[in-house]
Amino acid sequence: MADENRTVLPSGQGGQKTLRANGATQVWLTAGAAALTTALTVVSFWLSFEALHDLATAHRLHGERAWAWPATVDAFIGIGELLILRASLMHRVDWAAITLTAAGSLGSIGLNVAGVGVSDDPLDYIVAAVPPVAALLAFGVLMRQVHDYLVSRQSVLTAPPVPSVAPVTPPVEAEEPEPLQGLQEPVQAPEVEEPVTPVMEPEEPEGPPTQREQIDAVIRGLYDALGNCRPLTRHMVRALADANLPCSEGTAREARKRVEAAEPHLRDLPEAMAA
Repeated sequence: MADENRTVLPSGQGGQKTLRANGATQVWLTAGAAALTTALTVVSFWLSFEALHDLATAHRLHGERAWAWPATVDAFIGIGELLILRASLMHRVDWAAITLTAAGSLGSIGLNVAGVGVSDDPLDYIVAAVPPVAALLAFGVLMRQVHDYLVSRQSVLTAPPVPSVAPVTPPVEAEEPEPLQGLQEPVQAPEVEEPVTPVMEPEEPEGPPTQREQIDAVIRGLYDALGNCRPLTRHMVRALADANLPCSEGTAREARKRVEAAEPHLRDLPEAMAA
């Protein structure tokens, strides 16, 4: 029964083609998500700028000043998100950046809704609030994608080097002592009893590793690959998927518990990415 549940890893040229196809698919999906997120961010900020421009025009600002005024509100969202990204890469929390982003978002939402005026249709307020909310979320998702890319590049650059094989030196043969001359009578060597060696039963050959051992080995390798950092769930799921092993979040977390139970010092390592 254990052999039936074991996952066979790809080997040879077929396994290499499968890994290359999976890597190419991930690259295209990531590029598509980044392009759509960028487009959504641009459209959301443009709609928010339009609404704030109309509000500024209705309150004595015209021409270039009416177009520049929305930047005094929506620009705080972009500045705050960039500072949050910088703090995340440094594994710390920047409350000033969070406050700046929240102030810009709430101000943009409130001013967009206030520009509607008095209306009996609640959808008017919802339509006015959607662009600034979408701008905040879309820009946050875009910064998350940038963060994942930078973290993956950093993990590759900080991976421990492969140890080189030490050169094998031939053993030095000991010189045999020359026989002593001048002795008339041979010296009788004392009798030495031969030690009794216990009969050892032959050990049964170990079989291939089980699926659980393969999963634990992949999770344990992530601690070293991430530069002595504790991997997050998405890191473990991605690594298990690349190894063609069960890659659910529950499986990844259980494997991490088993690895850290065997090596308790791994629990004290910093996380690979700030939450």
